Amino acid sequence: MLDLYRKSSNILKTTLTEENYLKALFHLVDNEGKVTINELSKFLNVKMPSVNNMMKKFAEKKWVIYETYKPLIVTENGRREAALVVRKHRLTEMFLVKKMNFGWENVHEIAEQLEHVHSQIFFDKMDEILDYPKFDPHGEPIPDKDGNIIAQDLQKLSSCEVGETVIFASVTLSDDAFLSYLNERKLLLNTKVKITKIESFDKSMTIEIGGEKEILSKKATEKILVKK
Repeated sequence: MLDLYRKSSNILKTTLTEENYLKALFHLVDNEGKVTINELSKFLNVKMPSVNNMMKKFAEKKWVIYETYKPLIVTENGRREAALVVRKHRLTEMFLVKKMNFGWENVHEIAEQLEHVHSQIFFDKMDEILDYPKFDPHGEPIPDKDGNIIAQDLQKLSSCEVGETVIFASVTLSDDAFLSYLNERKLLLNTKVKITKIESFDKSMTIEIGGEKEILSKKATEKILVKK
């Protein structure tokens, strides 16, 4: 049994800390594949010297191209490694919602723990049980087992105009408090939203959902992504 377990499990390649850095790269990298040490430091709340040391290790693993005083360039290998960590997180969230009946506001912290399990077959089986979902409970795309990810053409709700009808597709922040805020307003994924008013003073937005009106703050509309 022990030999079978060894054969079916991945060799430990990354530490928990490395995986957290990889996730940060995934979320921060720009369209040119670049991210700065300062951005990573602020995102992770880690001091700059520590980030520099870790990025030197990443450069040795060919995950980034590191040059002093220049933005990091995330390599294709680095992008793939980062996407695979995110894949584990998002698959776990989907499993918790679809198979264990957790609310979408209660899954992030659990997924943060399970994403560090180093067994590919565990997550591949989870993927199979879920029938290979393309998106997580928050509308974010789930990378496949090769690290590929679906591109989405979404925009912030805050950029929409009065009279437009859009579909709520994703959130930029899966914070528990924010998701509970959306639950209270019955604003769920794939809901049709009609914009009826935007206040000139504070840019708060009145929307219509199934005949009911709700008022959203500018802060909320910045975090909601929609498609037309």
